[in-house]
Amino acid sequence: MPVFVYKAADRRGQTIDGVMDAPDARAVVERLQKDAYYPIKITAHGERAPLFSLGGSRVGQRDLLALTQQLATLFEAGLPLDRALTILEELAPNARVKAIVSDLLRSVRGGASFSEALAKHHPRPFSRLYINMVRAGEKGGVLEVALRRLAEFLEARAAFNEAVISALIYPLVITLVGAGAVVFLMTFVIPRFATIFRDLNQAIPLPTQILLTVSGALQQYWWVGMIVVLAGVVAWRVWTATPEGRLSWDRAILNAPIFGGIALHVETARFARTLGTMLRSGVPVLGALAVVGDMMSNQAVGGAVSRLSDGVKRGGTIAAGMQDQGMFPALAIHMVRVGEETGRMEEMLLKVADTFETDVRIEMKRTLGLLEPTIILVMGVLVAFIVVAMLMAIFSINEVAL
Repeated sequence: MPVFVYKAADRRGQTIDGVMDAPDARAVVERLQKDAYYPIKITAHGERAPLFSLGGSRVGQRDLLALTQQLATLFEAGLPLDRALTILEELAPNARVKAIVSDLLRSVRGGASFSEALAKHHPRPFSRLYINMVRAGEKGGVLEVALRRLAEFLEARAAFNEAVISALIYPLVITLVGAGAVVFLMTFVIPRFATIFRDLNQAIPLPTQILLTVSGALQQYWWVGMIVVLAGVVAWRVWTATPEGRLSWDRAILNAPIFGGIALHVETARFARTLGTMLRSGVPVLGALAVVGDMMSNQAVGGAVSRLSDGVKRGGTIAAGMQDQGMFPALAIHMVRVGEETGRMEEMLLKVADTFETDVRIEMKRTLGLLEPTIILVMGVLVAFIVVAMLMAIFSINEVAL
């Protein structure tokens, strides 16, 4: 969608500048007039980029976290909402954040509630979780508390995601470097020796013949491999784009050896932290479960949460619903049951999240600790085979026994 830069004035004659996503300039004019502003100048700026991306001018997870933390701090200091948003507009780190905060400020000054203003920017950058927690805070008169809990939730989620990504970086780097070294040897080094061996017209050992055959195939038919890989990726994306394919893939992930258990613990931690945070902020159980089900990245777990919600509607407990689904870990079920029995449901859910996030870190550290030497060993064996095969050919030419 195109992005328009505008300049407008209010009834008091004060001018404002901002950025707005709209189908055309007429839509910008109508929206400004609806918010009691008079358009002065509107120019097309470019096409809209995805809000959640790594671009410097887009709203990322860290930008959303900083925005929420700053807003919570200003609220706790006793500032009214419009004043807090005005300050945040001045502190905006990029044009996208500034445009969103400006729009929130206009909506609030136009008589909309803060949650209604946020809903205009759903699902990005404000999720249903974000909007529902703000709405609950508004109804309970504790918006500053809701914002602080939102900031804590976003910070905990970001820290957990970064810990998982950091754990995966080292094995990925080792794999890429090792694979690059093997490809370099097979496509640039070995062909030079192949020319020498061919000119000598002598018999060469079997390992060297295998090596030269593989090297020649890589040089001549590398494009076939690329086509196969690309076709596989496209087929996978098309398949997982369908509800049935995505569900089958997510189930396969949960049933995968080693990493399936880690994936389940990740989803359990996300379920517990999201539900606990929402209940703690005053969101009703059924509304919270509906949001949690949508936020699950694994569709199999999301479907289980939806069925769990149906059981709660019929009068069942959350722990009983978790047990009926046969998917959630036993420890999580027992901890939730204790929370329901003692009336400390929100606190126990957050403890479940802490427990399983810690378990994920430990399991990943242990698994990757075994995976790293395995990768190094495999790459070492490949490189050793290449070196030994070439040495055998060189020694056979010079009639030197190994």
